[in-house]
Amino acid sequence: MTLHVDSPAAPPRPGPERPTGHRGPRRGSGWARFDLRATPYFLVSPYFLLFAVFGIFPLVYTLWVSLHEWELAGDKTFVGVENYIELITDAAFWNAVINTLGMFVMSTVPQLVLALLLANALNKRIRGRLFFRLGVLLPLITSVVAVAVVFTQLYGRDYGMINWFLSLFDVEAINWQNQKWSSWIAISTMIDWRWTGYNAIILLAAMQTIPKDLYEAASIDGASARRQFWQITFPMLRPTIIFVVFISTIGGLTLFTEPVMFDGNPTMSGGATGQYQTVAMFIVKEAFRDFDFGYAAAASWLLFALILLGTLINYSFTRRIGGSK
Repeated sequence: MTLHVDSPAAPPRPGPERPTGHRGPRRGSGWARFDLRATPYFLVSPYFLLFAVFGIFPLVYTLWVSLHEWELAGDKTFVGVENYIELITDAAFWNAVINTLGMFVMSTVPQLVLALLLANALNKRIRGRLFFRLGVLLPLITSVVAVAVVFTQLYGRDYGMINWFLSLFDVEAINWQNQKWSSWIAISTMIDWRWTGYNAIILLAAMQTIPKDLYEAASIDGASARRQFWQITFPMLRPTIIFVVFISTIGGLTLFTEPVMFDGNPTMSGGATGQYQTVAMFIVKEAFRDFDFGYAAAASWLLFALILLGTLINYSFTRRIGGSK
């Protein structure tokens, strides 16, 4: 007789759950969406807040002040565009404009040419290249007051080194502060010495981004170094040159520290007859010596218009040089 023993039944294996067709909300999805959309604006907001407080508000407020007869401790009377009309007929203001434009041209054109040549030289394989690249930035980190003091001594009438050098060629001593042309030259050389190296470093950084294959192909085709510079380097530098021209235009038309230190007179007169008074000096004189803030604010807006016009002219000029149509 055979006995059959039933084995215990195995527990059922759990099968896959059937989808219910209803998906619950993901926890944190709303915060993730907010973080993705709002975080970039939050990160860039400090700049725009600071720009609004220290840029847009002063700009709008200056425009409001320019429409008033605004004295520091006196009445504030709305006069409309009378300050602008008076400025247009003010010979002292136009004298400052001419001085600013003259020193701007005399300093900016040689500065950009020298910066381009200097950058091209520093881009070559020369011994001690790092030393020379760092050396061109030394004038920039030097105090502008110290620079002005040194150059004022160099252009001294009686014991200046420039007059001593000219005396070797039987040239009489020049009083550099007395004439327009001489004071413009002195201040322009001061500006060039300080800012040429800065522009050269910017141009050098742009030169190093130009592919070397272009120069190798040009060398194989027999192009000289000069032809490579004008046919490859210069056209590829056009965007950087435009940027440098913009910065130099703004800096040149707001020229202030160098002529003030060259004058050595806190009255902002720019010489006995205003021969090197700039528009920035004129604005400071009207605001803080004559206490006519409305007139100074109007001059500030005309200076802004002058900078805008000069920038547009230089932009058009540099585009033509770069060969764009």
